[in-house]
Amino acid sequence: MRIGGLDIGTSGCKVVLFDETGTAVQSAYREYDVNRKNGLHEIDAEAVWEAVKTVLKETACEEIGAIAVTSFGETFVMLDENDRPVGPSMLYTDPRGEAECAFLTERLGAESMAYRTGTNPHQMYSLPKIMWIKQNLPQEFCRVKRILLMQDFVVYKLCGAAQIDYSLASRTLCFDIEKKCWDKDILNCAGVDARLLSTPVPSGTAAGTVQAELAEELGLSKKLCIVTGCHDQIAAMTGAAVFEEEAAMDGTGTVECVPVVMDAVPKNYELYQLGYAAAPHINGKFACYALSYAGGATLKWFRDNFSQMPYDEMDKQVPAGPSGLLILPHFAGAATPYMDINAKAAVIGLTFEHTKFDFYKALMEGTAFEILLNLETLKRFAIAPKELVATGGGARSDVWLQIKADILGLPVTALQGEEIGAAGTAYLAGKTLGLFSGGMAPVKRKTFYPNAENHAQYLKQFETYCKLYSSIKNLNERGQET
Repeated sequence: MRIGGLDIGTSGCKVVLFDETGTAVQSAYREYDVNRKNGLHEIDAEAVWEAVKTVLKETACEEIGAIAVTSFGETFVMLDENDRPVGPSMLYTDPRGEAECAFLTERLGAESMAYRTGTNPHQMYSLPKIMWIKQNLPQEFCRVKRILLMQDFVVYKLCGAAQIDYSLASRTLCFDIEKKCWDKDILNCAGVDARLLSTPVPSGTAAGTVQAELAEELGLSKKLCIVTGCHDQIAAMTGAAVFEEEAAMDGTGTVECVPVVMDAVPKNYELYQLGYAAAPHINGKFACYALSYAGGATLKWFRDNFSQMPYDEMDKQVPAGPSGLLILPHFAGAATPYMDINAKAAVIGLTFEHTKFDFYKALMEGTAFEILLNLETLKRFAIAPKELVATGGGARSDVWLQIKADILGLPVTALQGEEIGAAGTAYLAGKTLGLFSGGMAPVKRKTFYPNAENHAQYLKQFETYCKLYSSIKNLNERGQET
């Protein structure tokens, strides 16, 4: 029997098939375009669905017993009565929704919303953007019959059941993470009918069997069980076996997320004010998310626009020791602890002596400084992991992992195999069939330990790095005034 993990990412989707021992045996991946033009950040849900069908068809076989679906958060799909998307889908970095978020905050109170939803009100979440569409595109909104996030959109297209797991629902700003249901007070204030949303269910809940016509089209078994997985960060934590407070996960995809485990929902509002969010974990605990919008998107931008070289070839060319440059990697705004969608990137210390490989390394250093900034902030709330477990595409780079260990002063462990998130998702699928009762324990590939000399140099740079955000923000504001 084969068990599948289907991961819907911001820039592409992947399906990975595992055998009954938890070994990955087959995979397929397809990219799709993201539109970041004219101040709008959007994705085409139909393109995502076509990519999903492609990877499923490429890996199709009668032996697949179950497939679980996981996805990135916040971005939603509005469907009309014929299940066709009503317009493009906004990404979490899309600037729309600011006024609508302010309206919710004024009416309900930011602190009250944070304790209920596990997230401080912010325009990055789904609900303010849904409100923006209702307010600014009323003719489109009146056609909407369903509102789904990417996970439940794909599950719905596969089997016709509209259900969303608790961890992904927590990324909407209208889900009560302790009562595990949609918050009707918030939705009523927003003017959004809860009946438009999918039914919240625990992570790993079976949704039904694949639709017969789709099974025939893609070559799948008509008995294939479709399972609602979880938010992609929870899937990666599950695949990496990050279930306790001693370790944190460093998930580097398009964005970088460093979730840490907590026993209960935080009750310190300052934590939420800084943008940190809580989401239900699969084991009854909670994950606290530290976020950077930079992550892998930063290196991809550099590769595509300035280098045209594979990452592994660039890794071979980076100089030893700290680059001497400081890059504030706010290319798509700043996430925690600033939550400033209008923040801008900056490069400090650039001279004619620097090469593109210095710049490339400085980008990796900048993303690591963002992690250090977040971990130092979380220490104020008695959250202090002693080790990072690296997952995602960034975990393939030994150079990047060593930089992170040197900057953070913590061991960073890379796991054997690249399909950690897919493994976590497949674990949830397998449980519905009675498989993987002992879990799918990951195998460590290598642990990177801090170089004491490099760490000391980086800490001196970090003192300057911590001042960059406010300095650049002031410069941008003065420039706008003139």
